[in-house]
Amino acid sequence: MLPAETLDQARDLLARLEARGETLATAESCTGGLIAAALTAIAGSSSVVMAGFVTYSDEAKERLVGVQATTLAAHGAVSEPVAREMADGALARGEVDVALSCTGIAGPGGATPGKPVGLVFIGCARRGAPTVVERHVFPGDRAAVRAATVVAALRLAMPA
Repeated sequence: MLPAETLDQARDLLARLEARGETLATAESCTGGLIAAALTAIAGSSSVVMAGFVTYSDEAKERLVGVQATTLAAHGAVSEPVAREMADGALARGEVDVALSCTGIAGPGGATPGKPVGLVFIGCARRGAPTVVERHVFPGDRAAVRAATVVAALRLAMPA
């Protein structure tokens, strides 16, 4: 169950995108589809949400949203370049106006030197605009990191 505040944020984003005639897709790794779940929990979301790609493995990132194997090899799955390519790939393959991506280490394991638990990269690609990627280190356990990622992603996609 998603918090009421997150659902309100999703509802607001959907209303703003719908008013602009825009559609959205997601490419999610560490959240496993929670961003899409927050959006599709709202009745009428199908007028905006077109696709959701859960790309948990490197192979899925490559095959489903076109992340380059060379990018993964050079930077690792949890990186700004991968989040950027995930967002760009979801934008193109989802044939939408806005795409959100996230890749991170939700924990409790998986940390490496320089990449702590809670490290998440969130990308937002918009048709006709540069792709934006944010770096976060969220505190808390796995559930807290994933929930914070959803909130930050919904905020990042909010049109100006």
